[in-house]
Amino acid sequence: MTVTPAVLYPDIRRVLAGATRLTTPCGAGELVWHSWGEGEPLVLLHGGSGSWTHWIRNVEPLAASGRRVLVPDLPGFGDSAQPPGGSDADALPEPLEAGLAQLIGSAACDIAGFSFGGMTAGLMLARYPARARRLVVIGAPGLGLASRRMVALTPWRHIEDEAERDAIHRSNLAALMLFRPEAIDQLALEVHKANVVRDRMKGRSLAFTDALVRALASVRCPVWAIYGAEDALYQGRMAEVEPALRAAPDFRGLTLLPEAGHWVQFEQPGAFDTALLAALNTR
Repeated sequence: MTVTPAVLYPDIRRVLAGATRLTTPCGAGELVWHSWGEGEPLVLLHGGSGSWTHWIRNVEPLAASGRRVLVPDLPGFGDSAQPPGGSDADALPEPLEAGLAQLIGSAACDIAGFSFGGMTAGLMLARYPARARRLVVIGAPGLGLASRRMVALTPWRHIEDEAERDAIHRSNLAALMLFRPEAIDQLALEVHKANVVRDRMKGRSLAFTDALVRALASVRCPVWAIYGAEDALYQGRMAEVEPALRAAPDFRGLTLLPEAGHWVQFEQPGAFDTALLAALNTR
């Protein structure tokens, strides 16, 4: 399902207007990318049930810092086609690597992955270690710490009344994605609504394993992490996150941003962008 700019929330439409749309092959269709700015490439991978709009508050400031910000709709999400080899994060490295090879050649780039995208980035770099100069994982699962029982989401697809659906979406955003009630604004709601209806990657389970920990053991580039201090996936277990991430041989550190939940780059965009650029500018 493609959502055209004409029907998108005005803030999304404005940010999208500044992007260049690119496509690379993906299974029987296309992998859709958006690019902002010029300079050294910075690849941002979004979370599950998401799209490039998980970075709606970040792409412009990061591009203004002097980066070419490349953001795909991951295979099976947003406007991108299904991956050819499965329905979880381990099916994504091949089409992503092929897409990057087409867009930027063989050059190593910086990669930041949020949630499902952070786990995907780790799996990708375990297979293609030459692709990244630096990796930043953000709120990523796959550490062997999260379980399905930690967050209860309310089903919504059977609800026909739009207002009732919106109330459920707000409740689910509060349960999983955002810590502060005031962060669940109209933009958050519109981004979430447009994304969840286009999630075709059903039955994902790697997030509840130690898949990222095992992948990080093979990642040779420097690795940083940024998490919201109130991330719902790690309630009562945040102290265990950094030891798990130290599976990466060149782990450089974890930044916890206060007053932020799982979708940390949306809830605290200024602090997040500062933390991300500090990691990326470290030599």
